Amino acid sequence: MKLSAPRRVLARATVVLALALGMATGSTGLLSGAEAHAMPVSEGSFSFSGDEGDYISGGRSYAYTTASGDRLNITADSDNNRVSLSVDGASGDWWYLDLAAPSGKALVPGTYTGATRYPFNEPDEPGLSLDGNGRGCNTLTGEFTISDVEFGPHGYVKKLDAAFEQHCEGGTPAARGEVHITNPAPPAELDLGLAVAVEGTASTLNGKATLHGTVSCNKPVQVAVAGNVTQVKNQTLIRGSYSTSVSCVPGTPVEWTGTAVPTGSVPFQRGLVEVEARATATDPDYAQPVTVNETVPVRLRRG
Repeated sequence: MKLSAPRRVLARATVVLALALGMATGSTGLLSGAEAHAMPVSEGSFSFSGDEGDYISGGRSYAYTTASGDRLNITADSDNNRVSLSVDGASGDWWYLDLAAPSGKALVPGTYTGATRYPFNEPDEPGLSLDGNGRGCNTLTGEFTISDVEFGPHGYVKKLDAAFEQHCEGGTPAARGEVHITNPAPPAELDLGLAVAVEGTASTLNGKATLHGTVSCNKPVQVAVAGNVTQVKNQTLIRGSYSTSVSCVPGTPVEWTGTAVPTGSVPFQRGLVEVEARATATDPDYAQPVTVNETVPVRLRRG
């Protein structure tokens, strides 16, 4: 039976949980850098085979390529310590491969011996894990060689050429495989600009302060603009907050307008206020939030 993507994730989580419970008396190594957004592989292949008696492969050979319609996704963690490959085969097969350098070190070309099961490897050990199709090692030993690897920002993997060997439960039979990944140059990171106009209005009808300004961007995004307004009049502190959202496209700055409601009974009035502004958007290529802040003195006029 072919599993859908969410069920495959659940299946892997179940396998990992079961194996983790089986290792309750073993290592409790910490995960390295934060997980990044997985990217589809533009061009790549993944293959492995196993000896008779190897639990993961069942003694069979497997091969997947993007050219054959198999889907491969890859990511690195935030400090480039680990790469993680997921394979969604056109046949219904699904596999995961993790290759990690010892804690605190970036993954670079070289041979990593003495690898144990990721993420339970000790800090000074490389991490390795091949699992999928409902099968995984409880404990493992092995090694892997990184022939070439190139990273971009936020876990983007531009290139990976690697080979690995994995033994389950301290046994002699092994699974051996290779992965070759080529992606385009990484997209530019989201660049947000935020400007606050130095003039606003204080309503004589409802006491609200209206601010405005512009946002700019280098890729289409939805930008949330929010902040606080503070004014001191006759030794009275007047405060309020505002929020709005605008669609930003590259090219011309986009105008935004926000209205701050005073939190107390004293209205905003003509004169100087301090405006704190914050623009936030999610980078569509890296699924990472980007925020810029400005604090500007603004003169309110009656409106």
